[in-house]
Amino acid sequence: MKKVSIIIPTFNEAENIAKTLQCAQTGTDIEIIVVDGGSEDKTIEIVRQMSANVIASPQLGRAAQMNYGAEKATGEILLFLHGDTRLPLGYDAEIRTILGKSGVVAGAFELKIDAPLRSLRWVERMVRVRSRFLQLPYGDQGIFLKTSTFKELSGFPILPIMEDFEFVRRLKRRGKIAIASLPVTTSARRWLKLGVVKTTALNQLIILAYFLGIPPDRLRSWYRGLSKSA
Repeated sequence: MKKVSIIIPTFNEAENIAKTLQCAQTGTDIEIIVVDGGSEDKTIEIVRQMSANVIASPQLGRAAQMNYGAEKATGEILLFLHGDTRLPLGYDAEIRTILGKSGVVAGAFELKIDAPLRSLRWVERMVRVRSRFLQLPYGDQGIFLKTSTFKELSGFPILPIMEDFEFVRRLKRRGKIAIASLPVTTSARRWLKLGVVKTTALNQLIILAYFLGIPPDRLRSWYRGLSKSA
């Protein structure tokens, strides 16, 4: 049985990290590595209380944190998980099954958002179509792959934004990205903060700007500014 290393980058995730770890700990032959980016709340304290391994990233930014976690990992499989995303029961067996299929280089999960708004069901459907037909899952869907493949790609590109998007684009050139039938459940906080329509529109605007060649540093500034003003 191949060991799964779960890499969780965090920054002020005290509200969500306990549930994320509880779900992750249901797996068999796994290790959990929380890579903290300087949290100022009780994130680190909660992680330690739950007997999970937490390390401080020497470089800030989610891409750097995930790469550092992967560097410390000992598993043959890597799963990158957001701090506010919960794994389903049986996730570990599903990962091993998917990565054992011919032609598959990586995978991710379906997405479920933990709020009852009907508009969020439409978001989930859009994610399902994008992931299955375009093979473009995002980081909140729990991207997983073999450690050897990750090393061949030299990890996540060190970008201030869109690091998961660019990484998945590179993976697509190597083979199929499969989508597990099981969903992860992620926090609805960003959709609730700005509104579902505004959040979706903002995300698509940033993706379009990235394709048009706008520098990631500028995109991050735009994203933060639009998020605050929306």
